[in-house]
Amino acid sequence: MRDGKSYLTFIIEKLQQRLKEVDSSISQGQKEIEGMHEYYWENYTEMDQYGYENFDNQQALLQQVNANQEQLALKHRLERMLNAPFFGRVDFCYEDEDTPESFYIGIGNFSEQTGQVPYIYDWRAPVSSLFYDFDKGPASYEAPAGVLEGEIHSKWQYKIRCGKMIYAFESDIKIDDDILKAELGSNGDVQLKNIVRTIQKEQNAIIRNTKDKILVIQGAAGSGKTSIALHRIAYLLYHDRKHMKSSNILILSPNSVFSDYISHILPELGEENIQEMSFDLFAYRELRDTVIDCEDRYDQIERELSCPDAEAQDRLHRKQSEEFLGLTEVFLANLEDSLMDFHEVSFKGIVKTEAELVNLFYFKFQDLPLLSRMEAILEHFTDEYETLYNRRLSEEEEEKLSQEFMGMYATRDLYVLYSQLLEESGFAPLPHVSYEKRVLAYEDVYPMLYLKYRLYQKKGQKNIKHLVIDEMQDYSFLQYTILAELFPCKMTILGDCAQTMEEQQQDVLKFLPGILGRHTRTIVMNKSYRNTVEIARYANRLAGLTDMELLERHGKEVEEQKFACQEEALKKVLSHLQQESPYETTAVLTMTEQEALMAYQYLKEYFQDISYIDRNSSAFQKGITVTTFYLAKGLEFDRVFALGRKEKNGLLLQAEYICATRALHELYMYES
Repeated sequence: MRDGKSYLTFIIEKLQQRLKEVDSSISQGQKEIEGMHEYYWENYTEMDQYGYENFDNQQALLQQVNANQEQLALKHRLERMLNAPFFGRVDFCYEDEDTPESFYIGIGNFSEQTGQVPYIYDWRAPVSSLFYDFDKGPASYEAPAGVLEGEIHSKWQYKIRCGKMIYAFESDIKIDDDILKAELGSNGDVQLKNIVRTIQKEQNAIIRNTKDKILVIQGAAGSGKTSIALHRIAYLLYHDRKHMKSSNILILSPNSVFSDYISHILPELGEENIQEMSFDLFAYRELRDTVIDCEDRYDQIERELSCPDAEAQDRLHRKQSEEFLGLTEVFLANLEDSLMDFHEVSFKGIVKTEAELVNLFYFKFQDLPLLSRMEAILEHFTDEYETLYNRRLSEEEEEKLSQEFMGMYATRDLYVLYSQLLEESGFAPLPHVSYEKRVLAYEDVYPMLYLKYRLYQKKGQKNIKHLVIDEMQDYSFLQYTILAELFPCKMTILGDCAQTMEEQQQDVLKFLPGILGRHTRTIVMNKSYRNTVEIARYANRLAGLTDMELLERHGKEVEEQKFACQEEALKKVLSHLQQESPYETTAVLTMTEQEALMAYQYLKEYFQDISYIDRNSSAFQKGITVTTFYLAKGLEFDRVFALGRKEKNGLLLQAEYICATRALHELYMYES
């Protein structure tokens, strides 16, 4: 039985050999394609008049192009495997056999030729469940031929980078996290191994949960919840691949940078092309036929930090509340009558009286939203005419009839109707301006979106079969109500109530089951292991948390310092950054965009590997990153320099906590 190191050498040789064969196949295929093109252009004028030969040539070309695409995809996968061919091994002895068999686990299957016994097994293959679901001792897995039983003799984990073995260790359980693996690779402490065992069993149970429709993960900072959620999606995709593709999954994430930051995880697990979007962007796209622009959450935060307004905050919370939904329903009930002015319609011999239209509107089509009913009546009228006269209406006739029917609404302008709702609910109405001047404040975005969905038929989101909601604590009662209506599918919802971007923590777990139903299961993860103990304890003190379990991974003490101004603080940051460091990622985090831009312009004079992230950024890079605390949510850095303020309010205290929990190894908290 080969050890991991010698097996790695063997596999690298096999992968390189296979890559040469694939390159040769791609090259040959490209020559075939070029030859087909050349033959076609030389002979197309002489091809038979019925087009059979032309069709045959086109089909042959298409088949060759598709074959080349498959080979290119295979090449891409093999190149990824060449970097890290496998990450685990399980030695399993089948029942009634004497010698254990080694199964190496990686991001995909790899064998000498298609159909042969794999050298490496895909991490989601049935046999891989031995590695994930069992400790040493009796075990079984479900193969196509039935359940196979036996005993696990040993399990190994490996860290391979650029085809070289970084470390290897024997472990009872599968560990997904680099920090945990590094600790075990350098530490033989029994207590540590017991803690890791507990963490990993919890993580595996979540990843492989296929029963619960709505899975809510309340995870403390540093509990690995995002990684777990993405592993879970990859696992579900593999096990339900007959019914679900990656295009059937949508991740609602804080911003484009976060999407880029996590996007490397899924491709490493063999899945790509997951749709990712922020809910604010989704809302803007849904409302852009009504307003020219919408503020997002970050506009709201910037305003709160630059000029705090308790009244504006109160308005925001009231408009997102269950109470406001009730006021909206009262408004809609009254609108049934006040919005309509029925009159008789006569068109080329067909007459619909006012009474008939009232009957159609309030009875036949009563289940449709208010502003979609007249469209249904128009369609009903058109069908009646075309059936009676056996002719289709012209475009001019359709337009004339549409104006006739839609003119019975006092208004169909969502902006105007929402403004009326505000006034009737005790709020100031929206400014009375033309479309090109309509910019919606953040406090009004989701209330207006909700009103739209109650007045118009919603566009179906049937293509989405699994929704992932990250940073769950930042969504309001109203937002969850909208999401429940839009996405009647399975969900994975994750976040940390302590990391809210509000002055007060919001516990969404109190109202989520009421919105999403009894199929909601909540899992609480309070074991923090990604930050050092020193950083985790410091962050917990900031948030007043006392119930978290910490992995004893020690590092440098948190450095706190006060400065006269931000420039003085930046000089101190610069002095640290100019020293040699073993870390790949460093963040300089500020409170506002203006402060972040100032810090970036100051530091970029000294460093080349520095990047600035604003709300329009879409890429995450290693090196030094300068950004605001709210755009850093969900990201992690080896070390963090937080540039806070001496004055404190609820939001600034939350900002400090978010900054502190972004640091894995070193944390510097500076105030000015």
